[in-house]
Amino acid sequence: MSDGNEDQLANDEGETTMMPGHPMYFMGDGEDTEGLTARAGEALPKGTPLANREKIEEALRSVYDPEIPVNIYDLGLIYEIDQKDDGAVSLLMTLTAPACPVAGEMPYQVAEAVAKTDGVGEVEVTLTWDPPWDKERMTEDARLALGIF
Repeated sequence: MSDGNEDQLANDEGETTMMPGHPMYFMGDGEDTEGLTARAGEALPKGTPLANREKIEEALRSVYDPEIPVNIYDLGLIYEIDQKDDGAVSLLMTLTAPACPVAGEMPYQVAEAVAKTDGVGEVEVTLTWDPPWDKERMTEDARLALGIF
């Protein structure tokens, strides 16, 4: 994960790009971003109180797809949240479509948002297209906001 000085993006071949304080944009189709991993944050000192799941979900709800006026958590774009005993958090996420123009930057934004949460250490966000996202993953609040009944 991060050494605390820089954030990282890695693709599924393990190639890592260091990003000093700003998102890296990847161009290409969705298949190019399968397995893309974004990292942010740093290890917590021993004894630091850990964030609860609600705080992590709150951080996820602060991130929006720029084309949809609903946060990524309520859209159902977060498939897994795995919080470790040391405060590290691993997330598996998708986007609404592989051709999504923010595919290269969204995992980084998610990693940054969660890493800013008190009681969260290193954060790793991995992008996947399997299974594909569908509107059944949205919360009721998201469906109401988008007029999907």
